[in-house]
Amino acid sequence: MDRISTLRNIEDALTRYEEDDLSLPELEREVRGVLRTYATDFQPEAAAYRARGDGSVDGLVVVATSRHEARENITDLLDDPGEFQVEPIE
Repeated sequence: MDRISTLRNIEDALTRYEEDDLSLPELEREVRGVLRTYATDFQPEAAAYRARGDGSVDGLVVVATSRHEARENITDLLDDPGEFQVEPIE
């Protein structure tokens, strides 16, 4: 997906939200999905990974080429992530 398609898909989702065809949680899921598709298409060797742990690390999503890189990216983003696991998002 190229940048223009990504922006159009986000704009379409916003329009559907404004027309009450999407709820806020549905809009958030749609936009997240569009952005993840763009990010992984932009870096074909990469995948989205979600952190599971306590506090601010839980639910954090990063794009990386491996679990190891995902852990490093998360550690770089947070001052003290604590103990956490990463899992690929399918």
